[in-house]
Amino acid sequence: MDVIGWLHGQVLDFFGLGPLLELIARGDYRALLTVDGFGAALNPILPLLLIFELLRSVALKTFRREHYQVPLLVMVLNRFIGSFITIAVVGLCIGLFQRFALFQAGLTWYGVLYGYVAWELSHFVYHFLAHKVRILWCLHSTHHAPVAMNMSVNYSHIFLEAAYADFVRTTICMVLGVSPPLLVLIMIIDGFWGSFIHVGENVLKNGRLGVLNRIILTPSHHRVHHARNVVYMDTNFCNLLPIWDRLFGTYIEERDDVQIEYGITRPMKPYSVTDAYLGEFYLLGKDVWHAPGIRNKFMYLVMPPGWSHDGNHKTARVAKQELAGMDLRGVRS
Repeated sequence: MDVIGWLHGQVLDFFGLGPLLELIARGDYRALLTVDGFGAALNPILPLLLIFELLRSVALKTFRREHYQVPLLVMVLNRFIGSFITIAVVGLCIGLFQRFALFQAGLTWYGVLYGYVAWELSHFVYHFLAHKVRILWCLHSTHHAPVAMNMSVNYSHIFLEAAYADFVRTTICMVLGVSPPLLVLIMIIDGFWGSFIHVGENVLKNGRLGVLNRIILTPSHHRVHHARNVVYMDTNFCNLLPIWDRLFGTYIEERDDVQIEYGITRPMKPYSVTDAYLGEFYLLGKDVWHAPGIRNKFMYLVMPPGWSHDGNHKTARVAKQELAGMDLRGVRS
């Protein structure tokens, strides 16, 4: 085995440099105006931002192993398991569901606008269900397990979540008439922005981005989404345009009087990739095993995290209702 060649390929793949270097080698810079060329130009930015973020945290002496270990090890694990799944699922959904669309929105300015609104709806549906259906939360919780916000959090996903997310989003977009070329363009833009909004305080202390905070979802909004504070739970499900969050009442802005605490609400084993990756599945399995009757076992799969067959629910909704009678310090007013 050519170990040096393999490492070289892995580095190029991580930084997304392969397509860009091929484009430069051909000298065909007009290709940057195509969807593939646009994606090739964007791909290296976020990995480089991650490296900059890491180096800056070291320089500022704020680097902590627990902030990066789990996401980066999960990334390595996913590269060995599920790197091919996304393309397969997207292709399958296009083949199955595009035929049901009443029209096709293409690569026009109004097509992009319509397509993005449709995409945000599909992303909202996927993301909302990932927080409200426990078996789907088991897939999504790995992304919320990190105890700090930084670019490495982008890589903290269990490999099966991509298949679920791409199935939901691609299916909805196909039925709503988003053409495959338009879908690819939107996925490139949304993938870039969805990764950028994980930028940490080491690089961007105030994530509100000025006036943009009133128009789009900024890193500040997404930091709120990753918070385990009760007041912030289950909010800001959209990725760039907060249309559907505002419509369905899940939009919230970061508050200066509430310090964000990252992570999930249950205690986790420090530095444990196994707990971050499979811990929620293990706990769900225990609840299903001990639940009386088939109905209760099934309900644990589909009800929100924290639901209990004995009525002693600890869901986000219950926690918010309890907070309504308390001040932010947890003292009843």
